[in-house]
This record gives sequence, structure tokens and C-alpha cells, in this order.
Amino acid sequence: MITGKWKCEILWRLVQNKHRFGELQRAIPSVTQHMLTTQLRDLESNGLVKRTVFAEIPPRVEYEITESARALRPVFDELFRWSQAHFSAMQAQSATSSGSDESAAPLTHP
Repeated sequence: MITGKWKCEILWRLVQNKHRFGELQRAIPSVTQHMLTTQLRDLESNGLVKRTVFAEIPPRVEYEITESARALRPVFDELFRWSQAHFSAMQAQSATSSGSDESAAPLTHP
């Protein structure tokens, strides 16, 4: 249910706060609109994300995690701690083996 390149990133963002589609797209700039839509639909069909449509002009849609996905919070917290502990060493190893990779960044905690 959470495999794939973008689902964990989407859930990581949503575990922090509700987001509108455009906010998620800006927060994850390398995901395409089509892929973000597909991944959100998959997460919604698996009961991990709730989509709320507001009857406004223009229409507003918000995404948030469900209670079952909220149970993943300790997993994300541990991944965050692990990334903070190991990011510098991994970045140094990556820079020496394949040149500098300035696009990589550590996770930020909510």
C-alpha cells in the first residue's frame, strides 16, 4: 500500500498537516501532476488518505491522512531520526563516489 517512489513522501507531508493538491505539488517538485494524482488516488482507495471536496467556487480539495495512516507516525519519526544520524556520512560517501550531489537533503521534522 505504501510502495512506490512517491507514496511515502506524500504520506510524510500529510502526516505533518492537511494539504491542498497544489501545496503537495510545490512541496514535492519532482513529482508530475499525473503521478501525484495517481498516487493520491491509490492512497485514498487503500484507506490511507482522505480527500475532502469543498463546495466552493473555485472548488477546493484537501488531503489528509486517515487514522490508520496516522499509526505510521512512529515509523516516520524513526526514519527522521535515522536520516538525521546518517545523512552527513551518506552524503560524504556519495560525493566521493559519484561527484557532489547537492540535490539530496535530509528530512525535516514537523
